[in-house]
Amino acid sequence: MTIKKIWFDSDYIYGEDENGKTLKQSLIWYPRLKEASDEERKNFRTGYDGLHWRALDEDVSFESFEYDDAEPTPLQKFFLSHKELNISEFAKYIGINASLLRNYINGFKKPSKEREQEILKHIHALGASLTATSF
Repeated sequence: MTIKKIWFDSDYIYGEDENGKTLKQSLIWYPRLKEASDEERKNFRTGYDGLHWRALDEDVSFESFEYDDAEPTPLQKFFLSHKELNISEFAKYIGINASLLRNYINGFKKPSKEREQEILKHIHALGASLTATSF
């Protein structure tokens, strides 16, 4: 598969393949592209396996446009949108392996609904703890 044309809106990168099919991906996976100017986004090259923005140090593979789960899950969106959270420390806080949590966030593994609820419960507990803080 090859992407012949690309364009953006505030949340997605769109690609048109060689058959004229329009595909999209969430820009949450590509924070440098999400924050880039229109001019910076235009400055890419097409390689053998994808699109490359040298100045932004960002790559998007052709293959990634075909992923079944190109749209991040709510759990992934939360962690990808809150880079201030240290994944290793949060994993310790909730009592799971940090590599496993990273795999959930990056889409390499999928948590069960029960595990997702457990993670959400700890996110809420952390939020409540932060909200209760006063100086």
